[in-house]
Amino acid sequence: MSDSPIDLSSQNVFDIMHTMRAMRRLKPEPVPDDLIVKIVEAGIKAPNGGNNQQWHFLVVKDPEIKKAVQVWYKKAFDEWIGPRYAASPPPPGSDAARYNRQHQAVEYLTDHYHEAPVWIVACLDHGDSKPNRASGASIYPAVQNMLLAARALGLGSCLTTRHIHFAEESDKALGLPPGLVSYAILPIGYPMGNFGPVGRGNLSEFVSLDRVGQKWDALG
Repeated sequence: MSDSPIDLSSQNVFDIMHTMRAMRRLKPEPVPDDLIVKIVEAGIKAPNGGNNQQWHFLVVKDPEIKKAVQVWYKKAFDEWIGPRYAASPPPPGSDAARYNRQHQAVEYLTDHYHEAPVWIVACLDHGDSKPNRASGASIYPAVQNMLLAARALGLGSCLTTRHIHFAEESDKALGLPPGLVSYAILPIGYPMGNFGPVGRGNLSEFVSLDRVGQKWDALG
């Protein structure tokens, strides 16, 4: 993207990707069903292993279900995520102040997770087999499609997987049948904040040519 002002109403896929901030503060007001349908439709257009489409997308509005999962989501924060944030330096593209704001937003979402108007739980049907290293390749592209669709529709969301720290308990709270495993939960609502440029550091920090650590001149 150029340094010119960003048109946040743009439907250009690159503009959407470059301004798809994680929205962890969401308004509790309802989201129309037709928008959620559009988001899930975007999800099932994603690539997946063998085009087997072993995915299932659970749309959750029931507050009691969300509250039951939030218990485990918060427990994971208290035991792992919170201490990790407190002890970690800012990542590339960030600084101490921005990282602190991110931590505050993560803590806010933790406490208000169940208040998001809609959740989309992205699952895979493993049947009698167990998830392996490649399993996520058949569901996370769909998750990204849904995040992009939400951003294009002016809705806030973010990728959350923390409930997996207590996978058995969370999937039970979600009422998932045997063999169906959750991989992500997307809390969706109208954002309290504003979309804008995301900070991820410079390409040269993450990209090499031919061998890891070898500079690629194309990056400048």
